[in-house]
Amino acid sequence: MNTNSKFDLSGKKVLITGGGKGLGFAIAKTMAAHGAEVIITGRNEQQLKEACDVLGTSCTYHVFDLTNRKAIPAFVELIEKKYGAIDVLVNNAGINMKKEMVEVSDEEFASIIETNQNAVFSLSREFAKKMVQRKNGVILLISSMASQYGIPKVIAYTASKSAIEGMTRAMAVELSPLGIRVNCIAPGFIETDMSSKALNSDPERKQKVLSRTPMAKLGKPDDIGYAAVFLASDAANYITGIVLPVDGGNAIGF
Repeated sequence: MNTNSKFDLSGKKVLITGGGKGLGFAIAKTMAAHGAEVIITGRNEQQLKEACDVLGTSCTYHVFDLTNRKAIPAFVELIEKKYGAIDVLVNNAGINMKKEMVEVSDEEFASIIETNQNAVFSLSREFAKKMVQRKNGVILLISSMASQYGIPKVIAYTASKSAIEGMTRAMAVELSPLGIRVNCIAPGFIETDMSSKALNSDPERKQKVLSRTPMAKLGKPDDIGYAAVFLASDAANYITGIVLPVDGGNAIGF
C-alpha cells in the first residue's frame, strides 16, 4: 500500500455491521486490503469468526444484535473502549422479505423497519456523538435500487431503504459542519450467493435485470467494497450527503 495514496485507510478503525457475509464481508475485505483495522459485528458468531479467519489479523469481530436498541449506547461505549476511536461506521446490516404487499402484516413490516431503519439511526446517532467530540469521522449507509424505483413484493424493504437515503441527506446537513461526512451507496444487482440463486431460478426476472442494465452484467461484491473505500478515504474529503448508485447503469437503463 502506498501510504501517500488518498485511498489509503492505514490507521483508520472501521466498524461494519453485518460484516460476516455478502456485501458486508466484501466491504470488510477491501477496506482491510487498503490498510484499515476492521471490526465486524453481527448476530452469527460462527459466521463472523470464519470471516475474520479469511481476512486475517486486520479483522476482529464482536457479536451484537442491533435490534436490541436499548443496548446500543453501551455497545458503542464498549467498542470504543476495547478498540479505540471508530473513524468509519458502515451501516450495512439489513434484512429483506419477499411477499405480496397485501399479505404483509404490521408485525412483518415493523420488523424490517426495526433492523433496516431504526437500528441504523440509533447506531449512527451514538457514534456521531463520539465523532462530534473529535470533529472527525465518516458514516456510510447502504441503500438499494429498491429505493429508486418500484420493485414488487418488497414493500417494507423499499420503505426502509427510502428512509436510509433521506436520513443520509439529513444527517449530512447536520453533521458535516461538525467534521463528519455522511454518504450512502445504493447497490444495483450484485452477484452474491443469495441473488444468484434467486435470479438463476427465475430466468425471466434475470433477463429483465440484464436487459435494463446498460453494462449487461451483474456487479461483483468488490464493486461495492471499492465504492466504500473511496467514500471512507481522504479521496472523498469534499463529498457528503450523496447516494452513489453502483449498478452498472441499471437505474438509468431503458
